[in-house]
Amino acid sequence: MNNWWYSLYFLILGIIAFFTGELITFIMLGFILLSLHNINNTLKKIHKDNQQRKSTLEE
Repeated sequence: MNNWWYSLYFLILGIIAFFTGELITFIMLGFILLSLHNINNTLKKIHKDNQQRKSTLEE
């Protein structure tokens, strides 16, 4: 999913949160989702680096 879809998703959730009165929940959910996204990107980078190291060692 690219950043455009994330923005649309957060906009829709923000509108729903505003009308239901759950703004704090929306903000906390945003922090959690950003943290999980950063963790996922870091793990992907580590995995890619390990694969590159492994392929250079096998040569």
